[in-house]
Amino acid sequence: MLRNPIHLRLEKLESWQHIMFMASLCERMYPNYQLFCLQTAFGDAAIFRRILDLVWETLVVKDAKVNFDLQLEKLEEAIPAADDYNFYGVYPAIDACVALSELLHSRLSGETLAHAVTVSETSIRSVAMVEMTQAEREMTEEELNALPAIEQEWDVQWEIYRLLAASEERDIELIKGLRADLREAGISNIGINLQQ
Repeated sequence: MLRNPIHLRLEKLESWQHIMFMASLCERMYPNYQLFCLQTAFGDAAIFRRILDLVWETLVVKDAKVNFDLQLEKLEEAIPAADDYNFYGVYPAIDACVALSELLHSRLSGETLAHAVTVSETSIRSVAMVEMTQAEREMTEEELNALPAIEQEWDVQWEIYRLLAASEERDIELIKGLRADLREAGISNIGINLQQ
């Protein structure tokens, strides 16, 4: 499913950069989950928000202590079941939770590269599934890669990667700035914007 040279380049980054890459993509997927919660009265989007904020905090505050096992338990309770809903919005919401779960698993295991690749793939797959659902047909990888929405998602992932690759050590201002930019933009990987 939709491979990209970015997955090989991620190997060159350090663990903190992988975590920040994943947190950035989760930040972009958050509106998908938030909208689902608003539309269905399922769960509480604030749970997702708080967990993601804790991850960002660990990137900024050197000795921040977070019980990631507990956060993972909270997240697992907040994941909707696809079978319980008969509209498409459940799938991007689940993808957002899968991405955040990967991020938490990376914090628990200490292994970040494989999880960073999975989060990248989850985000792009979300976009691809929306495109195929709207077109009402399966598409080849070639067809998908030619779509503006797919190009835009890869562009954003590369932009985040380049910012991280240019930072040789953990740069608190970069972390805060990227987080603020993503939150202010408020546009998800599939174009949902709840800030309008």
